[in-house]
Amino acid sequence: MAGGAASGGSARTDTYREARHWLLLPSWVVLIFLILIPVLMMLVYSFLTKEFRGGVIWEFSLDAYDQFFFNRGLFGDEPPSIEWTYIAIFWRSIWQAGAATILSLIIGFPTAYFIATRPERIRPMWVFLITVPYWVNLLIRTVSMKFVLRDQGPLNDFLIWSGLIDNPLHIVNTNFAVQLGLFYSYLPFMVLPIYASVERYNFALSEAASDLYAGKWVTLRRILLPAVKPGVIAGCILVFVPSLGSFLAPDLLGGAKNFMIGSLIEEQFKGNAGNWPFGAAASMILLSMVLIILILFARQQAKAEKGGA
Repeated sequence: MAGGAASGGSARTDTYREARHWLLLPSWVVLIFLILIPVLMMLVYSFLTKEFRGGVIWEFSLDAYDQFFFNRGLFGDEPPSIEWTYIAIFWRSIWQAGAATILSLIIGFPTAYFIATRPERIRPMWVFLITVPYWVNLLIRTVSMKFVLRDQGPLNDFLIWSGLIDNPLHIVNTNFAVQLGLFYSYLPFMVLPIYASVERYNFALSEAASDLYAGKWVTLRRILLPAVKPGVIAGCILVFVPSLGSFLAPDLLGGAKNFMIGSLIEEQFKGNAGNWPFGAAASMILLSMVLIILILFARQQAKAEKGGA
């Protein structure tokens, strides 16, 4: 009987594993065909030769990476020097995405805390109000933001009418406009993970801290923030990564002087004069940078958790 029970348990385990594999099949199909294969295509394209009218020639070349990092003059006959133009675009993209992430955190954390501390029956309404504007296409929302911020837009009209300013503020085509556009585009990605963490937070811990004469800022810094840290980290990653590769906000709100890496990549694949290998190389450099940041961040978190344990 013991042998029969063991064989029956083994059969059930095998059935469970087989069912699990079949249930995971759609996820694997999506990952392979919509993520892995496109990334591999970009990797291959980055090592090919540019075709004069757009596209690629299937000849191995490192010209795309050489063009990104080195300047060899107009005709390629000068001694190589570092190409600071594209490095500056990358640096601008990093700090623009970082500024948008910090702004989203400053606004998103109190918003998420407010929603999570409302009565349970009305929390879905607040979440709905946060997400409903984002049912509209991102392009339409970005164009609307440009309309609001322009010199003759509603924002400047209100400020002039209220007497706060005498002349319109020139916001469009500035770094500040790009940061506002990125902030507006990805704010829910910050609010929702933090809201999920705060909702699971045990508020009895804050009450206990208050009973022990801890102030509100001490409770926030020493108790609440460590407890909801996973949600804060997830929100920062979900805002920073797409902001880093964004091209709509820089194109529509920033202008030529506020070029970001997403705009550079998009430009290389647009029209017949595009440089596909160079765009693919820039994409792979961006992907590598994001992966390095995420790996370093994950290692730091692992070390912090070990130290806390």
